[in-house]
Amino acid sequence: MDNEQEKTINVKTEESAERIVDIPEIINILPLRDTVAFPILIVPVAVGREASVKLVDDSVSSGNRTIGVITMKDPSVENPTVDDIYNIGTVVVIRMMGKMPDGIRMVAQGLVRFEITEVLQTSPYIRARIRTIDEERLPSDATQPEVEALKRTMLSLYERIIALSQNNGPELEATANNSLDASLLTDMVASQLNISIADKQTILETFDVKERMRKLMKMMSRELEVLEIGSRLQSEVHTEMNRSQREYFLREQLKAIQRELGDDVDRTQELDELRKKLEEANPPEEAMAEAQRELDRLSRIPPQSPEYTVAHTYLDWMIDLPWNKSTKDNLDIAAVRKVLDSDHYGLDKVKERVLEYLAVRKFRGDDALRQPILCLAGPPGVGKTSLGKSIARALGRNFVRMSLGGVRDEAEIRGHRRTYIGSMPGQIIQGIRRAGSNNPLFMLDEIDKVGSDFRGDPSSALLEALDPEQNSTFRDHYLDVPVNLGKVLFITTANVLDSILPPLRDRMEIIELMGYTMQEKVYIGKNHLIPKQMKEHGLTGKHIRWSDGAIRAIIEGYTREAGVRNLEREIASVCRKVTRLFAEGREKMMSLNPKMVEELLGVPRFETEEISKRTETPGVAIGLAWTPVGGDVLYIEAAKMAGKKGMIITGQLGDVMKESTQIALSWIRAHADTFGLTPDVFENNELHVHVPAGAIPKDGPSAGVTMTTALVSLLTGVCVKPRLAMTGELTLSGKVLPIGGVKEKVLAAHRAGVDHVILPSRNRKDLIEDVPDEVRDALLISYVDNIDEVLQIALPGLKLV
Repeated sequence: MDNEQEKTINVKTEESAERIVDIPEIINILPLRDTVAFPILIVPVAVGREASVKLVDDSVSSGNRTIGVITMKDPSVENPTVDDIYNIGTVVVIRMMGKMPDGIRMVAQGLVRFEITEVLQTSPYIRARIRTIDEERLPSDATQPEVEALKRTMLSLYERIIALSQNNGPELEATANNSLDASLLTDMVASQLNISIADKQTILETFDVKERMRKLMKMMSRELEVLEIGSRLQSEVHTEMNRSQREYFLREQLKAIQRELGDDVDRTQELDELRKKLEEANPPEEAMAEAQRELDRLSRIPPQSPEYTVAHTYLDWMIDLPWNKSTKDNLDIAAVRKVLDSDHYGLDKVKERVLEYLAVRKFRGDDALRQPILCLAGPPGVGKTSLGKSIARALGRNFVRMSLGGVRDEAEIRGHRRTYIGSMPGQIIQGIRRAGSNNPLFMLDEIDKVGSDFRGDPSSALLEALDPEQNSTFRDHYLDVPVNLGKVLFITTANVLDSILPPLRDRMEIIELMGYTMQEKVYIGKNHLIPKQMKEHGLTGKHIRWSDGAIRAIIEGYTREAGVRNLEREIASVCRKVTRLFAEGREKMMSLNPKMVEELLGVPRFETEEISKRTETPGVAIGLAWTPVGGDVLYIEAAKMAGKKGMIITGQLGDVMKESTQIALSWIRAHADTFGLTPDVFENNELHVHVPAGAIPKDGPSAGVTMTTALVSLLTGVCVKPRLAMTGELTLSGKVLPIGGVKEKVLAAHRAGVDHVILPSRNRKDLIEDVPDEVRDALLISYVDNIDEVLQIALPGLKLV
């Protein structure tokens, strides 16, 4: 251990007895949390850190109970270092100590301020060389009146703080008044004030007594201002409470006067009317009990109270709900079919499902049949929402619709608790109230667009409502009583199914609505869209006559969709322009043909490329792709150039599609001998595969056979058969696996002018079930199981070795 030079100073203890304490020049440093120790004053210290406990034990066991304590800059630091403590502290002597299960509790008395001059040890605890700071001895000459004035001002501020503070007792005031030494008085007041640790450290580090007193008085003035503001606020609150109590007593007296005058009769009539309406609504037993309890509470609440409005609104909801009001279903199956067919062309799957439901209802003869939960999934514009309205009209049910697009708050579905201001039931209960019957057709539109955030997950809230096993006891947070949704026919709509929560998707019966064929679009345009738009624009058969060629020209040149929404928009545009012509003086009827369509709508936005020209060079094959708005043809081009071995893939392809390209190349290299290809072809050439329309993201495994055909065509120099399109997933062993979206892809091929389509054999059932007969009859369909069959069909000039 270092030789410790010791010096002594005189220190006054609490009993004002003069004692001489030995202070070593090198002492142990104990960091303190949220505590500043001042000379002469007693400070309780709790020691819990392992290093601090060892510091105290070593100090006491060495026989020297003198240590240095310094406040930490950041109390949240668990293992403080020299950088985490201030440089100025107080030497203290340990008077009493005791060990506890969680550390050491001790009482220490400050001796003198000190400053760290050199750090000698940092582990396991800090040990440093210090310089003690002697207190200034104030002279008793002409400067003494200034110190006395500062002392009196400080005492006056302290007395006012004590008077306003609830934490400091009268004994502290007496202690302060009895302290004569200015330095000790300043330290004592600073230790007792409710100021920050940083401010207390500032007082500790101010060695000049007069300057220390001035700084402390500034802090005291700020604290006094805060206390005075708090006292004023408390007084205002107390006054407000007294005013509220006075108003309460006055209201009670007013009620008594009203009863004497007979003015209380109106409220009694209102309560009787609510009770009568509740009995007429006749809710279920549990709901009736809750409503009666709320009605009894309402009778005891004064009308001026905010709770009166809350209770009254709740009762209005309970009364207005159609607990026992139902509409009678139209069980005439032929009439229902006629209504559905008149509103929508095609969509046979949905119509058949509705008719099956009616048939079971008619066969059973009661309305206890469990309602189906239907989900109409398909691209935009195929008539999902309008079909829901048509079904409601055909069945004779009330229709209510709720759009779920962008809904992120779970309370939108299940409502808010009544404890919230302005709370209301969820949209399901509100919809049933608007419908006016307990068995409406409830359409939940865009269920795939539901989001979730910190307010909850609306999809999870729909699980109970859309489960036939649970929705008979659906509980809304606002009503907090079971509501039977078992008679409600829920129909949801979605564009894609992947974004729907799997448990929610499992509760629904999915019915997929595919895109329309050209013939279907022409029929819909002629028999539904054109009559509707002509009526809206005031046109009749005397003004305009539509030809099938004009409708086809609009479909092919101005729309690119699976549905008919854009078709209706373009038809409306033609009607507007024709209306303007007649408004400007035209009298002759217009017979609309493709040429006139181009004059009215301008240059076609979409041009049908001659598909046979694309495959006139080797390395180009035509694939089929599914898109959210219907199918489309996909041109895949391959090229080779001299260079090092490798392959470039472009066209904004997804990872799965890139993997399909790699699989195609690997299969070709593995069977190179079959095509008469030598290893030099792959070693000395760089291949480039590109899918045009590079701004459009593309992904999926169904282009595997097309990639392989394009590469084989490139490497062998054999052109792909004209007007041939293909689709299918390829494995490394050459197997062709089934794909999805068969109807959209086949329709896209037919629309693009393809004559021959190659499909996986396992997709045969999808083609027969989904694709219309007129499209199947117009195309040559080849079913394949492996890539060899594909190449034999696609590359008729290919010679195998």
